[in-house]
Amino acid sequence: MGQMVCGGAVLQCSLGTSPSTLTVLPIHRIMSAMPVANIMDQKPMVNIMPFGMCNSAANPVVAAATAAAMGVLTPMPCVPATAAPWAPGSPAVLVAGMPALNNGSKCMCSWGGVIQIASPGQFTVQLT
Repeated sequence: MGQMVCGGAVLQCSLGTSPSTLTVLPIHRIMSAMPVANIMDQKPMVNIMPFGMCNSAANPVVAAATAAAMGVLTPMPCVPATAAPWAPGSPAVLVAGMPALNNGSKCMCSWGGVIQIASPGQFTVQLT
């Protein structure tokens, strides 16, 4: 059983240098203290904000900076590149017609990072 995730949740990317927050737009949503998230809240720069600096050599900007530094890994500012929804979500609970997001869900960045939920934004509602 996981905890329901809402707007303001703290996120962490495995290749980022700092945490970020989840933004959930309050359009046609269930509200707790904040809007409740679903698996489709994965849009870069709308729902998922930058994680400080990116350390992924697969990121073209980092690769170019690393090449310019003669092969020394050079982190560059993070710009999330999430193309797929959060997985697995909570299929028993739907929010805006999609599975609710729980604190065990993960989202993949196109540059190889794994984004996970460090703090769900609330601690009282459990999902199955």
